[in-house]
Amino acid sequence: MLRNAQDAEDLCHDVFVTVFRQDWKSIEHTRAWIMRIAMNQCLNLLKRKQAQLKKQGQVQLLHEQNTALVKSVDTIVMEKVAGEEWEELLKQLPEKLMAVVTLRFIGELSLVEIAEALKIPVGTVKSRLHKALKIMRKKLEQNQNLWLKGENQFGTH
Repeated sequence: MLRNAQDAEDLCHDVFVTVFRQDWKSIEHTRAWIMRIAMNQCLNLLKRKQAQLKKQGQVQLLHEQNTALVKSVDTIVMEKVAGEEWEELLKQLPEKLMAVVTLRFIGELSLVEIAEALKIPVGTVKSRLHKALKIMRKKLEQNQNLWLKGENQFGTH
């Protein structure tokens, strides 16, 4: 699921530490409980990786702005705005839909891996992904329309 042996080893260690710090002897379904801990640890790690990638992207963007004279200011601004818009659209989704989109496009997991991770059927993963993308597309179109209205209202330089 993590596609990185080192991350998997670290995660395994964290799971065992979590299990042994808690009163696991009173748990009825130990295997399911441990799997849920592992799942939560995976999701947390993927979120941290996402934040890391965002920071790296910001650093890289600054680097590109300083060193790449090939790109125009307009292009750089549009790339930054697109990234921010994507992030804002993700935040507006319900948590269940956001989880599927994040695991699919940021975590680069397959539909089957997402289904296993979230303990839902593959069909549910597909429908949530479809619904999330539909919502995001609609909001993106609304944002574009607002932007175009503003441009028509105030004109361009």
